[in-house]
Amino acid sequence: MSLNVSALANFNNEVAGLLLPKIIYTGNTAEYVTVKESVKYLEPLNLFEVDLYVQSGYSCATSASGSATFTQRNLQVCSRQSFDGLCLKDLDTKYLGISSLGAGSYNETWELATQYSELLVNQFRKSNETFIWNAVSGSSDACADGLLRILSSGSVGSAITDSAQIVGTTTASLANMDNMIAALSTDVADRDDLTFFMSVGKFRQFVADVRSANSYYFDPNSISNRGGVLDMVYPYQNIRVVGTAGITGDRIVLGPAKQIVIGTDLISDVSEFSLWFDINSDQLRHRISCKLGVQVAYPEFWISNNA
Repeated sequence: MSLNVSALANFNNEVAGLLLPKIIYTGNTAEYVTVKESVKYLEPLNLFEVDLYVQSGYSCATSASGSATFTQRNLQVCSRQSFDGLCLKDLDTKYLGISSLGAGSYNETWELATQYSELLVNQFRKSNETFIWNAVSGSSDACADGLLRILSSGSVGSAITDSAQIVGTTTASLANMDNMIAALSTDVADRDDLTFFMSVGKFRQFVADVRSANSYYFDPNSISNRGGVLDMVYPYQNIRVVGTAGITGDRIVLGPAKQIVIGTDLISDVSEFSLWFDINSDQLRHRISCKLGVQVAYPEFWISNNA
């Protein structure tokens, strides 16, 4: 006697399958720079510098010389938000309906809500990282420029001059990076927050260059991997190299990281959001909203290959 199973589809136990959320990003530039909260729209960075004039002379009376200068650079934040709704009834006819929805027809509970929340926050943080570096004032998603435009001789308002650029060095070779260090202003040479920012690809090129040089100071364990950010201390003790997912091209910048100021209304806005079931639309809805902007206090202390 033979079994006739031609009317049955081949069995595929989809419910038992492993679900792997696509979480790909964790690090961010904000770990290295200054963060300013409570910025609703536009606030100035109030800058203060003294030009000290030293003169010779033995007499009591000397002419007054020098100056104390106050200036401002505006920090403008842009409103960024994400809003969407999921109709969980669409899952009823799929394996996800059996494995992740509660009993009943209202579908107000979803077992994957935690993973969904993590993915939303993760992707929003990645989007914000890209925005911080690549924003272009006047574009559809930006009201102010990001760091790559601020730290460029071609952008309006930048204090970096063409003579300060290390033009054409698009690779993260040790020679090119040493040239950038040599061109850095001596006024900030002893700061402990000097940082190279580059793409993750350029960072890996830098690590390969260090390894190929067979340098005694290279230790693979010195590389910190935090998802979207890779970093390593440069052979100089007070210089750090950071590869960030926010930069995707050939640009490499070097300067005092704490002089970068990221403005936001509330720091927790980028990681906390609303997730609720809307009975009127029969959807699981989310809303993420934050304000974000960036400025550099003293761009003249930064070096860029301007690629």
